[in-house]
Amino acid sequence: MAKELENKKSDLAFGKENYILLLVGLGFIVTGFILMTGGGSEDQNVFSEEIFSFRRITLAPIVVITGFVIEIFAIMKKPKD
Repeated sequence: MAKELENKKSDLAFGKENYILLLVGLGFIVTGFILMTGGGSEDQNVFSEEIFSFRRITLAPIVVITGFVIEIFAIMKKPKD
C-alpha cells in the first residue's frame, strides 16, 4: 500500500518547488502589467507626457520579462526526487 502511494506521488510532472516558482513568476508578470497602467489623460484633446515615465517605459517591461524568465526556469527545472 505504501509503495502504491509512493509511485502515485512521483507521477506528478512538477514538484512543489516548481509550482512555487510558477506562482512567483506569475506574480512578477501581473506586477509588471500593473506598473504599465495609467498615464492617460482625462481629456482626449490634451496629450499627457506622463505616459513616457521611467516606470512604464523601462521598469515594467523588465519586471514582465523577469517573470517570463522565472516561468521558463520553473518549467525546465527538474523536480527533486
